[in-house]
Amino acid sequence: MSLPVVAVVGRPNVGKSTLINRVASSRATITHKIPGVTRDRKYVEVQWLEKSFILIDTGGFEFKKNQPLSSMIVSQANMAIEEAEAIVFIVDAKEGLHPYDEEIASLIRKSGKKIYLAVNKVDTEPKKTLSAEFYQLGFENQFSISASHGLGVSELFEKLAADLPETKIKADERLAVAIVGRPNVGKSSLLNKLLGEERVIVSDIPGTTRDAVDSIVTFNDREWRFIDTAGLKKKRVKDIEYYGSVRTLEVLDAADIALVMLDASDGITEQDQRILDYTLSRGCGLIILLNKWDLIDEEKSKQLKRQSGRKLPFVSFAAILEVSSKTGRGLKRIFKQIEAVEEEYRKTIKTPALNKFVRRLDLGLFPSKHKIRIGYANQLSASPPKFLFFITPIKAASPSFKRFLEGKLREAFGFTGTPVKILFREK
Repeated sequence: MSLPVVAVVGRPNVGKSTLINRVASSRATITHKIPGVTRDRKYVEVQWLEKSFILIDTGGFEFKKNQPLSSMIVSQANMAIEEAEAIVFIVDAKEGLHPYDEEIASLIRKSGKKIYLAVNKVDTEPKKTLSAEFYQLGFENQFSISASHGLGVSELFEKLAADLPETKIKADERLAVAIVGRPNVGKSSLLNKLLGEERVIVSDIPGTTRDAVDSIVTFNDREWRFIDTAGLKKKRVKDIEYYGSVRTLEVLDAADIALVMLDASDGITEQDQRILDYTLSRGCGLIILLNKWDLIDEEKSKQLKRQSGRKLPFVSFAAILEVSSKTGRGLKRIFKQIEAVEEEYRKTIKTPALNKFVRRLDLGLFPSKHKIRIGYANQLSASPPKFLFFITPIKAASPSFKRFLEGKLREAFGFTGTPVKILFREK
């Protein structure tokens, strides 16, 4: 990364995500009273006193035996420490000095990085006395703060920002690719396979990824920004799962292209259809991945093809790739398809060519009680392609006519893998 990196570490529920949200001035990470909400490494860009840097929100350290997920969280936090130029170590003043705090202090001290100890939940002046016992950890830079109220946060980050090296800010022009799908379909496994490292926790426990995680993947000398997201669950979800679903929709808003993963061994479900509909409504380019293809026999393959024709006609313009995030099957084809969709997603049709298409359009093919006329059309924007058609009468602009027109546009100009938006105005 071109910006300095700062890891935020500490036990579960000491206020790491709350502090990052405070500094980023946004709900950049999910916060909740349930310990251990943050599991993966979450990267958030922050600007403080004209100094830009990256904060890594990490899963809380948990030194518990016979709990593999806890050990994976520790592993992720360790990797964040290795990446970072500096570390903000958060402890809980209300709970006092915990044995785990001492173990974490010992671990991060070995890194040789500059450490800033933030004694959190000191929300009044008298409570500053609670910070005294943490001096025995031996860190030179100690600050009493309240992440939820903002007290002492400025002092901490003024010192941190002053110590970090200067960097040149550069806009991120990399294509944003979101990986979305139901829980446990293999999204994190796919991202790890593309990265060639254990960047995201992979577990067979549904819902392991609760937030969105950005990663830079390099292929054929080009960098791509991939975003792994929490699994979208059907209907309403409560508490933390709700926030994960909201974050997924926010990611789709920011993404250029979405890889929608389906579990081939499960077939195509109603929730898969709903996720595809979410993706289209957000205006993302689309590629469908049938994952776990290593588990599919010939009969199941034929069944899936029949099922996709029956259940996915509304995304018939999108490519369906058979992949396996476990074996690596078909993964190179993903990049080739992304480049193809990117070209269509950003395609612009010149107005003369578009109006030539309008003149040749046989509107008699569309059954309607109205005599429909299209005066002219123009493309309003790309990414995704958006068109404005001037028609009479305007009441003829029904959803079925819009689908008819979209189909004819695709026949004439392609637009493989990208939604096409059509607006009408009365001539």
